[in-house]
Amino acid sequence: MRGLYALPPGVDFAECFVRGLMARMAHRPPEDMAAVTIFVNASPTRGALTRAFDRVGPLILPRIRSITGIDPGPLVMPDPPVPPLARRLQLGRLIDGLVRLRPDLGAGHAIPVLAQSLSQLMVEMQTEGRSLADLESIDTGDHARHWQNALAFLKIAADFHLDDPSRDRPARQRRAAEIAADAWPRGLDQPPGPVIVAGSTGSHGATRLFMQAVAALPQGAVVLPGFDFHQPAQVWDGLDQGGDDHPQARFAPLRAAGPVRLWTDDAPPSEARNRVVSLALRPAPVTDQWIAEGPDLPDLVEATRAITLIEADQPGDEAEAIALIMREAAEHGRLMTLIAADSGLIRRVTAALDRWHIRPDDSAGRPLPLTAPGLLLRQVAGLWGQPLTIDRLLILLKHPLTATGSPLLGRNEMLRQTRELELHLRRNGPAFPDADCLAEWGAKGDDQRRIWADWLAATLDRLTPLGRQRGPCPLPERLDMLIRLTEALAAGPGGDAARSLLWQDKAGQMSRAVLDHLAEHAPLGPDLGPADFCALLVTELQAKAVREDVADHPCLRIRGPREARLYGHGTVILSGLNEGGWPQPLSPDPWLSRQMRAQAGLPLPERQIGLAAHDFQQAIAAERVILTRARRDAEAETIPSRWLNRMLNLMGGLPDRDGPRAVALMRDRGARWLAMAQAVSRPPAPVPPAARPSPIPPGPPFRELPVTDVALLIRDPYAIYAKRVLGLRPLPPLRPGPDALRGQTLHAIVEALLNSHPAPNPPPERLRDDFLRLTDAVLARDVPWPAARAFWAARIARIADRIVADELARLAEGRPMVVENRGRVPVAGMDFTLTAKPDRIDLLNDGRVMVYDYKSGTPPSDAAIAKFDKQLLLEAAMARRGGFDALGPVDVAGIRYIQLGGEGATFPRKHDDALEGETWDGFVRLVASYLTGDAGFTAMRAPQLTTYAGDYDHLARFGEWSLTDPARPRKVGDHG
Repeated sequence: MRGLYALPPGVDFAECFVRGLMARMAHRPPEDMAAVTIFVNASPTRGALTRAFDRVGPLILPRIRSITGIDPGPLVMPDPPVPPLARRLQLGRLIDGLVRLRPDLGAGHAIPVLAQSLSQLMVEMQTEGRSLADLESIDTGDHARHWQNALAFLKIAADFHLDDPSRDRPARQRRAAEIAADAWPRGLDQPPGPVIVAGSTGSHGATRLFMQAVAALPQGAVVLPGFDFHQPAQVWDGLDQGGDDHPQARFAPLRAAGPVRLWTDDAPPSEARNRVVSLALRPAPVTDQWIAEGPDLPDLVEATRAITLIEADQPGDEAEAIALIMREAAEHGRLMTLIAADSGLIRRVTAALDRWHIRPDDSAGRPLPLTAPGLLLRQVAGLWGQPLTIDRLLILLKHPLTATGSPLLGRNEMLRQTRELELHLRRNGPAFPDADCLAEWGAKGDDQRRIWADWLAATLDRLTPLGRQRGPCPLPERLDMLIRLTEALAAGPGGDAARSLLWQDKAGQMSRAVLDHLAEHAPLGPDLGPADFCALLVTELQAKAVREDVADHPCLRIRGPREARLYGHGTVILSGLNEGGWPQPLSPDPWLSRQMRAQAGLPLPERQIGLAAHDFQQAIAAERVILTRARRDAEAETIPSRWLNRMLNLMGGLPDRDGPRAVALMRDRGARWLAMAQAVSRPPAPVPPAARPSPIPPGPPFRELPVTDVALLIRDPYAIYAKRVLGLRPLPPLRPGPDALRGQTLHAIVEALLNSHPAPNPPPERLRDDFLRLTDAVLARDVPWPAARAFWAARIARIADRIVADELARLAEGRPMVVENRGRVPVAGMDFTLTAKPDRIDLLNDGRVMVYDYKSGTPPSDAAIAKFDKQLLLEAAMARRGGFDALGPVDVAGIRYIQLGGEGATFPRKHDDALEGETWDGFVRLVASYLTGDAGFTAMRAPQLTTYAGDYDHLARFGEWSLTDPARPRKVGDHG
């Protein structure tokens, strides 16, 4: 047992490794197994080997250690390593100083993100045995100024970070590998028993150096996973000079230690398929070998008989098909592994399986930021530098951990009060809730509401100031405030955090551990702004995941691509085979360009592509394989993964080997699953589309109507039915914006001016000053957005002269008598009243009136008034009939619109007694047809635009019918 060994793709690595080891130890006493030391690449490999040993039966187990944990020992490096977080925070302080001096170098990047990438670069330098001298050897003459500046700082960071190798675990691993490589060949300090490295590809320099040292030991062996024994020697020789994106590139330097032999005689499920994949994945410069070696491949139909190719139209269809395949495996008790790199696809598949109450074993678990404690911490951290809006407050109040420590309010009562508060804030505001508005709301309710409101008011006194803290703040102070505020929210009224659920379950304990670890090293970090602090918090939480203590299905597993070497056997689903999904895109290096990395002796970014390609080569060699992808994602058409593309292109170009037919059969097998998945989603019977609604409710459906709803009654009667008959009102948005208040605010400004009772002939300068003063007062009271206030104030100031000049002309003609005062006129012969609240009606000097309406946008034209917009004509008819107490019955001189925008002009519109009378008579006939049930409330009877969108379209099920569909009036309700 000495030298390099390997197992081919497709075999069960753990089982075969244990079988080979047991065969080699068969002639030794059982206790000799305790002297064997096995180094593995990761904890999943350790777990798989342990389970494989357990299946052998009772025996003395060897020692299984992590290869990344090798250490030179206290005699060489006596000090313990420093936690990686402390080192990242120290680098963050360096980067913070750089960004302060040169903001352009850190533009668009958060300091914690830059510190993370810089830390990864330092780790690479340590594992590859590089030093500051390698950075100084880089020639930046042909590089942009940005790279030269980045390299200058990188030298400073390297001088700081690499000064003491004993402080970092990667440097200690490298030193231990160097000692082994130097001493073991000379017979010094050799391990007393057999040493085996199992399952590692040697992707890092320190690991590769240690593997070479182990392979040279008299009792040392290296067992490589997924080794391609079909690859010709000339291809191996070419990988030594490049080809980092090739799946076997990591093995090329190891082959210099000697030939690679089979660890066991276990054969993969399909040698023919392995040959096809090996040829398809040859490096790009030698793809001409497809022509030379392709005709020697075995029959491709037989080689790919166990491969199914699913090419779905959408990611949702892909997930549905995968779920159906996994359901069938669960039903028949077959082991199945889904290999997925896309967390979104995993969530879709898990959700689809939930319909059958099937829960697969997901090794990734739930990332800590997506758990309840993680979400609450992120939401509280997001309050810094941002105003507390209604939606942000409700997110905090509705969180499942909020107020769980309160003895005064139960969960149901707390949610009820939160719902009442939401309705109040949506309807009445303010846009940015504060303690005063909550105290006022609580004073109007019962004891439970007062308890809830008082606690909320006190909490908002602590939360609201956070929105004004936009500058950097010491990390320990910000972290301490985050913990205290989160605990206060979890405690609730009269409660305490210890009684709450915040830190109690596994996710809470892990979250608290992350925060405690961060607090321990926080003094080393820089002062952080709100965005940088959130980035740091998410980065630290993201490093942890929670495995829920629930019963997973024993046959179904979900694993990441890196675990393909352990689970690339049995039945495997390789999902998300698109560029950008698998392989995932390379992350840009903000510190070194590709050429600079090569000069420094660091691995090229393509190494990550090669590692992913190796995972793919191992997984596709399984006994049964399902390849899946979606032709489109949420944005555009997708591109097949380069490995899938290569394999299909190779097969498509080999008609003599039946390649095109093999590809067609693979797709046919996939189409069968897609068809079944669509059948599962298809309803058992056709559901007819809804007809265009035109309900006729029992009469009278309403007894009064405001003039502002008449246009809606003409255009979309169904909206009046939903609003006035059913009593439904759309809720205002959770986060109101300035545009929603624009019309109300401009009206309030003019109303304030008119209510100030200007003199009949005020000086223009005084009227203008009053107008602008009232504008500032109204904007300060009603518009909490500084940018919107400034914009609207400038807009009013621009048209102030025109508004004042026209107002003086109007005051010379008469005086305002009705300003936002409600009027009523009963319709003769009906139990119905028309109401109105005009913007303004002036009593002219000749005894007649002028009806005005303020418009923030473009006023309606005469044509629009003739067809739809009857508001001013009906207000004029109401004034003629004595509908306004301040006027009595009066004659009407005309109707006009005043535009509070554009140039601030006044627009007269066509009016005469005949038109007014015709409008009134038409309105009476219209209302009578609905009151008597002669007409149904047809949805979108006459919309002005085809793009019209109403508040009740979803209720009318618009989309199942179109504007060309006829409406069939139908009685609804109890007509007696």
